[in-house]
Amino acid sequence: MRARAYWTLAPGRGEVRSEQLREPGPGEVLVRATASGISRGSELLVHRGGVPASVAERMRAPFQAGGLPGPVKYGYLSVGVVEAGDPGWVGRRVFCLHPHQDRYVVPLTALTALPDDVPDARAVLLGTLETAVNALWDGRPLYGDRVAVVGCGMVGASLTALLARLPLERLEVVEPDEERGRVAGALGATWVRPGSATPGCDVVFHCSASEEGLRLALSLLGEEAEVVELSWYGDRPVTLDLGGDFHARRLAVRASQVSRVSPHRAARRDHADRMAVALRAAADPALDHLLAGPTPLEQLPRLMEDLAAGAPGLCHVVSYPPAAADGIPTKEEDHAHADRP
Repeated sequence: MRARAYWTLAPGRGEVRSEQLREPGPGEVLVRATASGISRGSELLVHRGGVPASVAERMRAPFQAGGLPGPVKYGYLSVGVVEAGDPGWVGRRVFCLHPHQDRYVVPLTALTALPDDVPDARAVLLGTLETAVNALWDGRPLYGDRVAVVGCGMVGASLTALLARLPLERLEVVEPDEERGRVAGALGATWVRPGSATPGCDVVFHCSASEEGLRLALSLLGEEAEVVELSWYGDRPVTLDLGGDFHARRLAVRASQVSRVSPHRAARRDHADRMAVALRAAADPALDHLLAGPTPLEQLPRLMEDLAAGAPGLCHVVSYPPAAADGIPTKEEDHAHADRP
């Protein structure tokens, strides 16, 4: 059995390769992908060769093959249907932290079963929604808080969608790009450009992956407030001016990263609990505003070049050929096209 997968060969260059696929063993299943999502932040860093060698091993994706800077098979937002293996799972729609590949064999423990109210295209956001849940656990916004999100990329928009459900006094998304600003408004936040952001925030979530954005996030804090930093800068250094009122106002910057459950919840919640929260959040149709595409797997090398050059879209959906030879959509394919923007 053969499989097709996207590989980054070297900085700025990728291709779709064919590989031999083994049969599933005990406790494993064969998954046929119906959709996958491109995480622009991390995947474009990999595409550009911008991951520092010092953290390359720590930033490995769960089913990554090869090593950075390449050749490497990297990615972690895949949705599909189980085709073989445990009879109790065959036919079930699932999410898996797997690279872009049309079929793959993984342990059952790597799968999250999808409910009917989460279509395939939206389900690719689950990995990013899990990141957003962890950030909320890190930042702990409270009833009536004044909150800002700086940067409305894929992570910032997912975080905004969750924050918009909380009883906040103010939720502003600071974003210079008009298209992304419209997404923020559709998610229930107030969009403002950087020069118009309101200071005095209780917590600011920084997601712009830029030095200027982090400086702005600090400037928006009230006394003794905190920036939750979600950006991954790769090999780019960041310089901050901490010689002004940073200490006098007792400001703080907290790193938030999804590989470990937030210390504010780790004693009571594990990774499965956190994913269950993200799965409930994924039922919100407003999240479809984050999706772009779809683009077939075979066109992914060109798409990555376009995204690296600045093509629009927060989460670009990758599509895969249907299993039904007669062209009649199966149940999971109906889900793949539901609520598609």
